[in-house]
Amino acid sequence: MNSSKKTGRLAKYSAGTLLIGGIVLGIILWGGFNWALALTNTEKFCISCHEMKDNVYQEYKNTIHYSNRTGVRATCPDCHVPKDWTHKIVRKIQASNELYHKLLGTIDTREKFKEHRLELALHEWKRMKSVNSRECRNCHDYEYMDFVAEGRRAVKAHSEGLDQGKTCIDCHKGIAHQLPKGWEKAAKDAGL
Repeated sequence: MNSSKKTGRLAKYSAGTLLIGGIVLGIILWGGFNWALALTNTEKFCISCHEMKDNVYQEYKNTIHYSNRTGVRATCPDCHVPKDWTHKIVRKIQASNELYHKLLGTIDTREKFKEHRLELALHEWKRMKSVNSRECRNCHDYEYMDFVAEGRRAVKAHSEGLDQGKTCIDCHKGIAHQLPKGWEKAAKDAGL
């Protein structure tokens, strides 16, 4: 066999091996990425650090989003992470800042958490307002609200909110967590 035929076969074999190896490696990497994404999108992951478990999670356990007559429960990611892939990835990238502050110990004690609480709340309210309370609307949407079944006060508020183009967070701050001191003035000053 001449060497040019041997080289040609080797090149075809190498290209095929590279292609198959690349596809297998791609599947493994993509699967690993999605597995990690799913793992970090659970309540268990969210409360794995004591800052969340000892502070906001304890408050959340006393709300209707944690326990209610219907048994429907919203977990941390339901309210703080978008469901659709593109927005979820953007939110996860933004959350990398939270890892930076975890390493710095910015809110690693109850006192530090209280000190930063208003800033944290304003940041989250601003995010929610900027996306028209998208995560709230995964479960609550004007289109699906049965105004006949709501109480008079809720019907009035939701009807006005709908007419005025308000979003959930405009009226429902503190629905799952305690409101920080000075929140009303700070929210008004921030246009929230």
